[in-house]
Amino acid sequence: MAAATDELDRVVGTARWVTERDIPDLPYVDAVVKEALRLHPVGPLLVPHHAMEDTVIAGGYVVPAGARVLVNAWAIARDPASWPDRPDAFLPERFLPGGGAAAAGVDVRGQHYELLPFGSGRRVCPATNLAMKMVALGVASLVQGFAWRLPDGVAAEDVSMEELVGLSTRRKVPLVAVAEPRLPAHLYAGAAA
Repeated sequence: MAAATDELDRVVGTARWVTERDIPDLPYVDAVVKEALRLHPVGPLLVPHHAMEDTVIAGGYVVPAGARVLVNAWAIARDPASWPDRPDAFLPERFLPGGGAAAAGVDVRGQHYELLPFGSGRRVCPATNLAMKMVALGVASLVQGFAWRLPDGVAAEDVSMEELVGLSTRRKVPLVAVAEPRLPAHLYAGAAA
């Protein structure tokens, strides 16, 4: 998260909180959000679809008329064919220009089928744009406002990244982290009001 912190310090500074207006100027924060949605989609399976007619999809697989189809967004987002550079690793740089992958142009709004955290087509989540703004602002505020570390005696390799998958995805073991304020104290006092 050092790169996100550096970007926030450079673009926003430490004399005020990040705002929605700052988000377009924070490409690394945007990349962090996209990478988090890629690796850990809130809903691993998209809304069920119903095949209206016989359809042949990639690889020659036939989907018969009347079949109910569930799209596994979790598996698509970890497919080595789409994400050849360590698909199970958290690498926000893959979403930046020059990040070494075609992902720099990938958007989460359902037009690129390598990444579908909000679905696509007519059934795309209607709140996608709002969600992206809210998540980006939330992540930016947490990164700007606090220096994060693991509790004493806990090593990064000891943190479980296992997930429980169901209608939604959640951590199997809750994350415990220590947040240390990094902005002037008066900014925190105003945030609570």
